[in-house]
Amino acid sequence: MIGHTDWFEEFQKNLSDLIAKSPAADIERNVKAMMTQTFSRMDLITREEFDVQADLLKRAMARIVALEAKVQELETGHGSN
Repeated sequence: MIGHTDWFEEFQKNLSDLIAKSPAADIERNVKAMMTQTFSRMDLITREEFDVQADLLKRAMARIVALEAKVQELETGHGSN
């Protein structure tokens, strides 16, 4: 007699084989190919690239604020001479 676990594994295998041989597998491959093609045409970046650029922007903004303060200090100091 087939055990409950063996029966379930056999059922799962048969279902996977059925899906692999059905149009669903072709549809899945076609959708993946279409999505890959669409994404390749888009100007996308990875999350890592985004995080690097966000960090660079944050540091640049901090430098701008510091330089603006320095310019303001120099203008104020120069104006009083």
